[in-house]
Amino acid sequence: MSNASQSLTTTTVGRGLLERVMFCTLTTVPCCVFLFINVTMLFTLRSKSVFCETSRYILLYNLLFGDTVQMAVSQLLYIIAAFRLRLTYPVCGVLVMLTSLTIEISPLTLVVMSLERYVAVCYPLRHTIIITIRNTGLAIVVVWTLSSLNVLTRVLLLLDFPFEDLESEQMKDFCAMENMLLGPMSEHYDKAHTYSLFISASVAITSSYIGVIVAARSASTNEASANKARNTLLLHLVQLGLSLSSTLHNPFLKAIAKVLDRIVLVRIQIVIYVCVVIFPRCLSALIYGLRDQTIRSILIYHLCCRMKLKAKAEVAP
Repeated sequence: MSNASQSLTTTTVGRGLLERVMFCTLTTVPCCVFLFINVTMLFTLRSKSVFCETSRYILLYNLLFGDTVQMAVSQLLYIIAAFRLRLTYPVCGVLVMLTSLTIEISPLTLVVMSLERYVAVCYPLRHTIIITIRNTGLAIVVVWTLSSLNVLTRVLLLLDFPFEDLESEQMKDFCAMENMLLGPMSEHYDKAHTYSLFISASVAITSSYIGVIVAARSASTNEASANKARNTLLLHLVQLGLSLSSTLHNPFLKAIAKVLDRIVLVRIQIVIYVCVVIFPRCLSALIYGLRDQTIRSILIYHLCCRMKLKAKAEVAP
């Protein structure tokens, strides 16, 4: 699941220090740009009371927060692996479990956001009763609780591993989720949990989408609102697909590593890592920040560091 470092366990990264620095730069620069956008979006969602008092913005903040933490930890693991630093099992375990915690936040939050849009279109008169700030907060608590239970289960499975037989706590490989699956039960659980999570999330979002389409054909439903909700749910499906593709990142690299040259493989690896692992974590900020009329102007204002609006104010008489 910690795709950044997993990819480096399947390929031989540059042998020289200069080559490693170059590879890290090619991934760190876009990562920093995306982190800046996400952090700005998070700040924007706390800059106005309307964002703090509207359920869909609160859910968006939770989604962005999880994606931002995951992006930062993934890049940290990538850099650690690129420079071939060996961590101890406890330190690596903390980083990997943090990644495992945040990677589950996205699909679960997308499910809640899809249900919120479904209620808004199909039950508009009851929307304000069902989708309250209190219920939204409870939904977020449930999301984080489920993610935490997944992490707790992984930790309990690790307790069965005979750590006393290890010569040292120092890891012999890079810090990655696959290197922390220290027993067959952990590996089986990881696959079963990942498949069940994304299948369940896909079914929930698709069902919401079908429900909105059916409601859109009703004369009592606002057609413009239904169409907007339908487009939003389609974007949720795309986001879920990108999250799933990031979990397939490492197996894909293993497959192409058998037929490609090392240098070509490393170049492809960098492109795939940025496009599949890093960029999707910034997609939510870009999608909602540019589509939502309420957010757009404030987000652009903060992204431009307020320089543009200040310049206009100075020119104005």
